[in-house]
Amino acid sequence: MASFEVIGGNKLRGDIYPQGAKNEALQILCAVLLTSEPVTISNVPDIRDVNKLIELLRDLGVTVKREAADTYTFQADNINLDYLETESFVEHGRAIRGSVMIVGPMLARFGKAKMPKPGGDKIGRRRLDTHFIGFEKLGAKFSYDSEDSFYTVTSEKLKGAYMLLDEASVTGTANILMAAVLAEGTTTIYNAACEPYVQQLCRMLNRMGARISGIGSNLLVIEGVDNLGGTEHRMLPDMIEIGSFIGLAAMTGSEITIKDCQISELGLIPDTFQRLGIKMEFRGDDIFIPEQDRYEVDTYIDGSILNISDHTWPGLTPDLLSVALVVATQAKGTVLVHQKMFESRLFFVDKLIDMGAQIILCDPHRATVIGQNKQIPLRGIRMTSPDIRAGVALLIAALSAEGTSIIDNVEQIDRGYQNIDGRLNALGAQIRRL
Repeated sequence: MASFEVIGGNKLRGDIYPQGAKNEALQILCAVLLTSEPVTISNVPDIRDVNKLIELLRDLGVTVKREAADTYTFQADNINLDYLETESFVEHGRAIRGSVMIVGPMLARFGKAKMPKPGGDKIGRRRLDTHFIGFEKLGAKFSYDSEDSFYTVTSEKLKGAYMLLDEASVTGTANILMAAVLAEGTTTIYNAACEPYVQQLCRMLNRMGARISGIGSNLLVIEGVDNLGGTEHRMLPDMIEIGSFIGLAAMTGSEITIKDCQISELGLIPDTFQRLGIKMEFRGDDIFIPEQDRYEVDTYIDGSILNISDHTWPGLTPDLLSVALVVATQAKGTVLVHQKMFESRLFFVDKLIDMGAQIILCDPHRATVIGQNKQIPLRGIRMTSPDIRAGVALLIAALSAEGTSIIDNVEQIDRGYQNIDGRLNALGAQIRRL
């Protein structure tokens, strides 16, 4: 198990480029299974979860060629369905949550898919019902073996159907969408997730020959086709990493320029951090964060306390609430952070309280943060990263703190952030991997 030794209190300066979007990558990579022709994907992040998924695809029989540091060509023209019965598949499938998104493409193209209960962050219940109810509505037969936690779906031929999703699940929408593109007839998905990741997937599939309309809305209509061809695709920059860098700059009083952000795809992320008092300038597609010694939280028109909460797109992504919470600890003012989707995601605040933050954990979903206006800096401690997003939030806290912090289990951070210690050290941080 690796750890970070972090010496806090340094101001950072310079330009930083966000990696490719992790959450988009997990969908786009699985879509290569829908065709036997080559698919070239660029801006692929070099992170643990993505690399594990690429390894799983390779073991399934996908030919993988690394064309450049961030560019791969995939060709799924020799898939080995027997691999689904192996212990290796069980091990790799359980290692990452994104592995569940091979199910839709495999079902659509080969009429069969199996998946062990996937892993991922321990942030509360993350049910998969939406995925499999959608497959059933397309005509698939579903079974679940509770003894070995295996999901199985089969179908001789999927048929288009109307469905109203019980929740606007991003991965559920993507999985059902990938199954529907090769189904017979028309599929209508209402209450579909419409995050930029899903929009990117739709555009890529259309370039491959799919017929998807309603992109960017919560009503998708898919006219099934017989087969799909190859394409080229470039992933968006990671909006979660961009938000993390905005929060890092504010907490450390640093001057940072975040390059090539594709600002039009960020939704409420810049607005949310601006309401926390963080100044920023949009320079083309770059975000410039000036050095700022203090930042003050906004209030509502009637003067009541600001409430930051997650919501389905175009609301704020839940993946940035941990960072927003950390930023609020050193703001002037009080914020209520409401994590609606996952009941275990706020439990990391005990580490921040040990660092000196003023936080009241109201219940598993809500925390009240009393900002200290940078009058009482956080202090360095030893702590453990519980999940990807809490891990980077704790790293931001440690970089702003007085003294030295040790963060254990940084493999969690590596799952979502590419060479984060090297890139931040290049800006003046002091992070040593132990």
